[in-house]
Amino acid sequence: MSTDRRKLDHIRICLSEEVEAGASGFEDVVLIHSALPEVDLEKVRLETRFLGRRIAMPVFIAAMTGGHEEARKINENLALAAQELDIPLGVGSQRAAIEDERLADTFSVARKVAPEAYLIANLGAVQFSKGYSVKHAEKAIDMISADAIALHLNPLQEACQKEGDTSFEGAGEAIAELCEALDVPVIVKETGAGIAAEEAALLQEAGVSAIDVGGAGGTSFALVESYRGGELGRRFASWGIPTAVSVVECSTSVDVPVFATGGVRSGVDVAKAIALGASACGIALPLLRHAVRDSESVVRALRRVECELRVAAFLTGSRSVEELSRARHVILGRTREWLEARGILR
Repeated sequence: MSTDRRKLDHIRICLSEEVEAGASGFEDVVLIHSALPEVDLEKVRLETRFLGRRIAMPVFIAAMTGGHEEARKINENLALAAQELDIPLGVGSQRAAIEDERLADTFSVARKVAPEAYLIANLGAVQFSKGYSVKHAEKAIDMISADAIALHLNPLQEACQKEGDTSFEGAGEAIAELCEALDVPVIVKETGAGIAAEEAALLQEAGVSAIDVGGAGGTSFALVESYRGGELGRRFASWGIPTAVSVVECSTSVDVPVFATGGVRSGVDVAKAIALGASACGIALPLLRHAVRDSESVVRALRRVECELRVAAFLTGSRSVEELSRARHVILGRTREWLEARGILR
């Protein structure tokens, strides 16, 4: 099956089937309530820095789609929302447009309608162990005049996909070469199975500018692939490191910014992730369901997240994102057990 048809399958499945699995771990994180916050809610500041750029809040629209004509309108609506809200947008994998330049407009529309937004290009790291070069990465960046590029890691999805690419040999070396050669920041992101401390350290050594944990507890691409006939995907639907766990593992083992995606469903989740060590949080599936309608629906959904985040900061006595990163919190349940078993919490 062609890459563009596969991308269309993914959109339709995510919109019509139950594709979320497992728990993100945020349910085990409790922010300590401040009965005397000494903060004016109206003065809480959510502005922060994202790879050198000021953004309005520590939230970005995570990579979703592209590479099929039906995805063009989705990316347009997401980009319009990113422009209005002054937050970053990551486009979906651009492999289809690398293979067929006629599909480039399904991605480049993002820059056309959002000339000032922070845009993140996207290619699979596995492709660079199968013949892609720096020129392919530069082509993806130029396609949307990107401010950064994300290299996604998806071994679980590839293993569960009928036509998956499962040879990741040399992917780490390729990431290091791209970090050295490219003129924009390189983000490495997982796609629903999380990143452990050991791999985070290897990625920092390779020179990445940021790590997006892409943890378990949100969209399961193993489950998505199961709807395409890959029965193996159901067996591995809950495989991976929960997002909250992955944020702690990565943020305590590297010095580069850590982004939290995977099961982030509210402004309270964002606040918890920031308190755990994330610099920003990405949201995807909930916004896809709005983006098929119009950009205004996407904006309204993100405004709710913004409101919830502001209130959560207020209730922890935090005046800013920086203060929220130091907010008192406790970690309970399976998440605490996991982190204790790994020697991260004692």
